[in-house]
Amino acid sequence: MLPFHLSQTTADEVTTLKGMLDMQRSILLWKLEGLSEQDAQRSFVTSGTSLLGIVQHMAWVEQWWFLEFIGGENPDYPWSEEDPDADFRIESGQTITSVAQRYADAVALADAIIAGAPNLDVTGTLPNDNSDRAERTLRWVLVHMIEETARHAGHMDIIRELIDDATGYYPE
Repeated sequence: MLPFHLSQTTADEVTTLKGMLDMQRSILLWKLEGLSEQDAQRSFVTSGTSLLGIVQHMAWVEQWWFLEFIGGENPDYPWSEEDPDADFRIESGQTITSVAQRYADAVALADAIIAGAPNLDVTGTLPNDNSDRAERTLRWVLVHMIEETARHAGHMDIIRELIDDATGYYPE
């Protein structure tokens, strides 16, 4: 994933939205670069949130919004009513490499769904969701994913600074 170049300010809607999302996606993986396995799983907060846990969570979020919501598939998610944050937890044997690959695979599936859509007005719905938020356009999902990914990239920036004082918005 290459960062979106901010000089591409006159691109079409799909290119702009996808480019901004790709930039945020690349930041998540960049925040893991150069860390030990221990530091990548280190938490400074009561919730247990770690850099690696955020990347794992975002792999599931990519699947939720693109594969299930737009693509109509129903993956087996790790969370439940009893354990709503299971997608953040890193289990024994998981590594920076395995979680980053899981994220890259989820992004590739999402990108295939985006590329296969005839336009951004394609809608998706969640099964068994009768709420007013049941239907969304692909446009809405892309904007939401930019927001969600950027929010977690900000969390990662703070956690990374606590670990080794490394800061920065995106790699030069």
